[in-house]
Amino acid sequence: MKKLVFATNNAHKLEEVRAVVGNKFEILSLKEIGCHEDIDEPGETLQENALIKARYVKEKYGYDCFGDDTGLEVEALDGAPGVYSARYAGGDHDSVANMQKLLKELNGAINRKAHFRTVIALIMDGEEHLFEGKINGSIIEEQRGATGFGYDPVFMPDGYNHTFAELGSEVKNNVSHRALAVKALCEFLEKIE
Repeated sequence: MKKLVFATNNAHKLEEVRAVVGNKFEILSLKEIGCHEDIDEPGETLQENALIKARYVKEKYGYDCFGDDTGLEVEALDGAPGVYSARYAGGDHDSVANMQKLLKELNGAINRKAHFRTVIALIMDGEEHLFEGKINGSIIEEQRGATGFGYDPVFMPDGYNHTFAELGSEVKNNVSHRALAVKALCEFLEKIE
């Protein structure tokens, strides 16, 4: 079975990706290859950050790998928080504080349209490839639901009456931005096997 390293320390992301990939490929975590560093993400775009993480693992550990970056882009906030989604309320990746800041900034806003976008950068056989997944939706006015992570309790995808945090992982893992990007990655990998 083909092994790929997913350049993340985020257990939620790892679980989501493994659920989408299933048994097609073995996905190794950074921890499983002995990488305990927190890879800095100084890029100004999702693509840059995804590539930074993948290149770091390839250069330091030699594995074929992929990195990702995800951003919530809100129309009324000119695309913010975007690349800064995980650190929107400060540098400590506090999801509750990030959601509170977002809801405060959207207080009274009529336009609550938003989308999640994930970019995956794959480095394999010395070549770099990019894959993207995007899902449109809106930011609701209060947090709802107990599953998921990040902005899931306030993001309602188009076509649903529930937030990602209410839909549960099985539904989310089929329709989310990350699922779409991972499916594109899997389709590519299956073609070159």
